[in-house]
Amino acid sequence: MNTITVLIADDHKLIRESWGFMLSMDPRFNVIALCSNTQEALEITQTLKPNIVLMDINIMPFSGIEATQKICKVSPLSKVIGVSMHAHPAYVKRMLKSGASGYVTKNSSREEMIDAILEIQNGKKYICKEMRDIFADSSLYVKENVPDIRSLSKRELQIIKYIREGFSSVLIAAELNIASRTVETHRHNMLKKLKLKNSASLVNLVSMHSEFEHGF
Repeated sequence: MNTITVLIADDHKLIRESWGFMLSMDPRFNVIALCSNTQEALEITQTLKPNIVLMDINIMPFSGIEATQKICKVSPLSKVIGVSMHAHPAYVKRMLKSGASGYVTKNSSREEMIDAILEIQNGKKYICKEMRDIFADSSLYVKENVPDIRSLSKRELQIIKYIREGFSSVLIAAELNIASRTVETHRHNMLKKLKLKNSASLVNLVSMHSEFEHGF
């Protein structure tokens, strides 16, 4: 069996280095690159054409879902596995729809990560046990459990658009002719509504909603 080449993209240094070390200890794998952002992952994938890309979903400057779409275009033979702390079925669906071959959460074991890579390298799809259990439990798979950006106001969606473009609260306030303190209040309220911890999670959630891209 040929060595499976792997690229790891995650913005947490400890995680990507731990995965890299773990896989490098197995002779079946060759970790060819560790990336901290999606732009770097895309460029390296286009050049090195890894067999497998472990792609974190919550990563910048564009989400892992958008990165997966781009990777599938520039390196069609590379197989993407979405990796995330999120155990929402909607994220799994969006990742697979974007072209990923699998999805594992960061609760997955070393053995399950290896199983996922081997299965996908052999042309199969792989969803981790945690997500399979959630899909099987209809009481958990309800729309109300998935953060819904439709609960946001028009003004809040305008602010998200600027956040995605890298604007600070001061610059957003200038663009919208409102006080920077008002922008900060909107940011706080959006995180509270969607039960998110920070702006990066907010931006990535919006990036997963195609309807936002087409008119919000």
